[in-house]
Amino acid sequence: MDVKTKVTLNSEDLTGFGDNYNYNYSDYDDTSCGVVCSQDTSMHFDAIFIPVLYSVALVVGLVGNGLVLVVLWKKRMNWNVTDIFIFHLSIADSLLLLTLPFWAVEAAKEWIFGTGLCKLTGALFKINFYCGIFMLACISLDRYLSIVHAMQMYSRKKPKVTHCCCLVIWLFCLLLSIPDWIYLIATPDSRRQDKIVCVHPFNSWHLVSRLLCHVVGFALPALILLFCYSCILLRLQRGSQCMPKKRAMRVIVALVLAFFISWTPYNITLIVDTFQSKISTNNQTSCASTTSLDVALTATSTLGYLHCCVNPILYAFVGVKFRKHLLDMLRPLGFTLKGPAGLMSRRSSVWSESVDTSNTSAF
Repeated sequence: MDVKTKVTLNSEDLTGFGDNYNYNYSDYDDTSCGVVCSQDTSMHFDAIFIPVLYSVALVVGLVGNGLVLVVLWKKRMNWNVTDIFIFHLSIADSLLLLTLPFWAVEAAKEWIFGTGLCKLTGALFKINFYCGIFMLACISLDRYLSIVHAMQMYSRKKPKVTHCCCLVIWLFCLLLSIPDWIYLIATPDSRRQDKIVCVHPFNSWHLVSRLLCHVVGFALPALILLFCYSCILLRLQRGSQCMPKKRAMRVIVALVLAFFISWTPYNITLIVDTFQSKISTNNQTSCASTTSLDVALTATSTLGYLHCCVNPILYAFVGVKFRKHLLDMLRPLGFTLKGPAGLMSRRSSVWSESVDTSNTSAF
């Protein structure tokens, strides 16, 4: 059961929550004093749930994305536009996963790494969070133009142009992380038994960061994915229903479902938490609601981060050609490929026909 401790609120107490765990300092004024809800319940949940899930995500995600990067690098002479975007997507997912151990330590104990590493880790997390989602949007746009309009977003003969586009995306994500570089601090949290946490101060930038997360990090990419893949599905349905096209349709549906299943619960919970922090209700109800939201934010944010582990499966391991490339690399270790020969008879993408956008006949 939560307990309520009365404290005098000073300016330094008005800190917000971190973008990664969303610690929320809900304060309710009572003349000169406020009531701060304890986070004992959510702390116990975080200390068990986060280290276990983040450890699994780290291992599975690094192995999956690592294999994608190795295979892509080995076949870099055959890259098309989609391959380049997937290469940068795997880098972003891997770097994001590398920040998870820091947040796991914070959940199990406290933030022991100081303010400098708090800023660096938080900013790297934000950069790669946005970059991964933007790369997904670019991949969907490339497929849409290639399949629906039979045109290429970038020339395959000029891969440097595509790499420059990816560089622009990285720089834009760096700009989005500026508030983290400036405002993230390691500070005691009175609601968490004065444990040190890496958080944003509760100011205007805190609200701007949340708005960017909702609009730029979810709503805009979601609309792009829905539009592009809906048009692709309609185009495929009007064509012949051969097996490669049916397989491509299943992959497309899986891509869209994975994105929305991973990120929709988190964004909905974050919106509820934003409104909840602005609503003044009786203290008992507010503390119960805050505890529930703390647990929900932890669970839904973890589900979102697991999307980094799903990407390699959806973009690579479903591909016949990718599996052949991988097993060819592993053949010296005793692995053999069983299946039809001649899959690599033409120079094409590292991925399967369902992922190749360099030619509309790939479907």
